[in-house]
Amino acid sequence: MKVGTVKEIKRYEFRVGLTPANAQEYVANGHQVFVQAGAGLGSSLTDEDYIAAGATILPTAEDVWAMCDMIVKVKEPLEAEYGLMREDQIIYTYLHLAADKPLTEALMKQKTKAVAYETIRDRSGGLPLLKPMSEVAGKLSVQAGARCLEKIMGGRGVLLGGVPGVNKAEVVVIGAGAVGISAMKMALGLGANVTIIDRDFNRLTYLDDIYGQKIQTLYSTQYNIEQAIFKADLVIGAVLIPGAAAPKLVRRKHLKKMKPGAVIVDVAVDQGGCFETTKMTYHDDPVFVIDNIVHYCVANMPGAVSQTSTFALTNATLSYGIKIANDLEGAAKADPGLMLGINCYQGKLTCEEVARDFDMEYTDPATLIS
Repeated sequence: MKVGTVKEIKRYEFRVGLTPANAQEYVANGHQVFVQAGAGLGSSLTDEDYIAAGATILPTAEDVWAMCDMIVKVKEPLEAEYGLMREDQIIYTYLHLAADKPLTEALMKQKTKAVAYETIRDRSGGLPLLKPMSEVAGKLSVQAGARCLEKIMGGRGVLLGGVPGVNKAEVVVIGAGAVGISAMKMALGLGANVTIIDRDFNRLTYLDDIYGQKIQTLYSTQYNIEQAIFKADLVIGAVLIPGAAAPKLVRRKHLKKMKPGAVIVDVAVDQGGCFETTKMTYHDDPVFVIDNIVHYCVANMPGAVSQTSTFALTNATLSYGIKIANDLEGAAKADPGLMLGINCYQGKLTCEEVARDFDMEYTDPATLIS
């Protein structure tokens, strides 16, 4: 199979879908690898690195899309790329279709085989290709939040860890998955008081056993969320329902009761966000203010630390990518978790959560490839 990667065109996205090490593994498995010239430069990977690994450099993204049977990306195809997709071409990337009906319709119209990193599950039910970027985003959310709390950014002028004789910042993390736990650890490391909220009793018990008096755990109810955010200096939205739109847990009416200059960071923005007032922002203009609350809603946060993120992501995606390139249908039949990653297949919508969110027809992918 001809496998390719292109330079990401989302604003301020510097990650790349394949590293030279990945390219070498695909070649070792009998595939040809094609890379757009300069695709890896944002992650400090040169064309010469790819050539040494056995890849072929093509001058433009259009060349790679036209040449390859399988495209490995980082972010979802944007509108400028819709016309480059073609029937039966495998697109292997983050898709986040629940927040993007036009992309969903484009993938179906072009009859692609679209495999989403974020809906593949491992044997324990985890999300192995989402986890590394969730960990990066969780840590970055606290870094970004700490910066936004500075007065020059419109925040309260609060230092997360305080100093002797001065109160520490109150940080509330909504969601105790990979993002939330990484954010919690980062905030604790900076000396803040941390409350983490989730509806999974087993997860809360685990965190309470490990961290004890260092954190406050709360069961997720509307009342508990409201009471926590009204006292918070920084709120991290880290809620995920795999494949589906994020639930709106904080409404605009709640902002008026929060501390003026408090900061909310919505890591769930890729899935539509868990704050009612969320709207997507970019690294060059990351914040906006509504009702005196600073919002940080950058959709591709890990892109800011592209070298770390690229290697963390491609370490996770490689083994599945090799299976997909070798035989997508056979691999999916053998692995139910990979089957869940198939979001669109030859014109059919095959992600149940997306179909429900958009009130569109769902087709079980297993029935299409049986």
